Amino acid sequence: MPVPADRIVVVGASLAGLRAAEALRDEGFGGALTIIGDEPGPPYDRPPLSKQVLLGRVRASDTGLPAHRPLDARWLLGVPATGLDPVGKRVLLADGRDVPFDRILIATGTRARPWPRPAEAALEGVLSLRTSGDADRLAGLLAAGPRRVLVIGAGFTGSEVASACHERGLAVTVVERGPAPLVGALGGALGAFAASVQRDHGVDLRCGVTVTGLYGSGPGGAGGRFTGAGLSDGSRVDADVAVVCLGAVRNTEWLDGSGLAAGPRGVACDAGCRAFDMYGIVTDDVFVAGDVARFPHPLFEYQLLSLEHWGNAVAQARIAAHNMVSPPPARRPHLAVPAFWSSQFGLNIKSVGVPTFSDRMVIAQGSPAEGRLVAVYGYRGRVTAAVSVNRAKWLEHYERLIETAAPFPPEGAADRSPSPGPVPSDVPDPRLLSHGPTVSLTGHLPDLRLHWVRQEE
Repeated sequence: MPVPADRIVVVGASLAGLRAAEALRDEGFGGALTIIGDEPGPPYDRPPLSKQVLLGRVRASDTGLPAHRPLDARWLLGVPATGLDPVGKRVLLADGRDVPFDRILIATGTRARPWPRPAEAALEGVLSLRTSGDADRLAGLLAAGPRRVLVIGAGFTGSEVASACHERGLAVTVVERGPAPLVGALGGALGAFAASVQRDHGVDLRCGVTVTGLYGSGPGGAGGRFTGAGLSDGSRVDADVAVVCLGAVRNTEWLDGSGLAAGPRGVACDAGCRAFDMYGIVTDDVFVAGDVARFPHPLFEYQLLSLEHWGNAVAQARIAAHNMVSPPPARRPHLAVPAFWSSQFGLNIKSVGVPTFSDRMVIAQGSPAEGRLVAVYGYRGRVTAAVSVNRAKWLEHYERLIETAAPFPPEGAADRSPSPGPVPSDVPDPRLLSHGPTVSLTGHLPDLRLHWVRQEE
């Protein structure tokens, strides 16, 4: 039976916001439903923006998310939320209006971390990639055939941009503060593999250096069109386009003064998506889902996880919606095993679990030399993650090992190739990276441990 609530507000016209709104109606919520979004258009799918859109195969305007059912909702788009009054139960909007609620879902997601010097960021040809408008603009710049593209940051977004440039036949330079691409998400061994893949495809990959300045065509290199960048090793890269891929910033500033446990790492919540206040007390009318959420997971020693993953946004949104309209005994925890994927340089990379929650790693199947492999990660003697490269059929097997806290290293698989034993997973300090991690471990209760086993269906 749905819990009585006449008015539910969803802040964030995002993937998580849309799927939560649909789930609320599926759960039987028949009250007033309002969806607030800061972008002017309806929700759209972000993964194609760094892939098909940059290759010119799909227009950015064609990436809208399909509606799974009629919502009968009030949409307030193009109007950012600027504040939350949890006592008066009102959302404050930038245009001066306020929207009352009985229960609220925060699904404001993230935005691209900007280049830190505004004057350089304003140069023509310098941009980030996060929104549909960003992708449309960058696709146009790539189609114009620049002499060289500079990518700042070698995380998944930066690497996918570099891959699109290569596929378009464009010269591309990637600059990364850390030791290798993707190292913040996958650790040292697969980072080294990713570096070799990029260089084999002709990418000018510069690791262990930083960009010290962006230059323009104006007097003294200031203003006008972007012409190049200076690096910390004293070299210069001449280019026409610079794509800033420095990770994401969680959209929590509008919650300042609300009393919630919200900050740069996201909004902290319990396993049922109920937000915590600043004193660690759980709320009952404020819920959170998607990239902006920090939630505890029993499989990872109750670390508070922040995930920038498509699948997590959908699964967590459904849990949040169910719990918003259900009495406490019927509420469910969000226990899905994290999973994500990426397509770059002809490779299909898929992950389950949390690779950064590890101390050891072993190539369980295949090898980097083959370009097909499965890397399995462990922490304190149990399996915590697996990453496949062009070998995804085994991931369901490793997901079960993660869920059952199976011993690490795992027993050999049927098609396992001979490989060295486990090695350190070599996960670097995030402060040493240009790119941001797709999974953030943001605190835990070390005295609590629980092994959760998925029930057989």
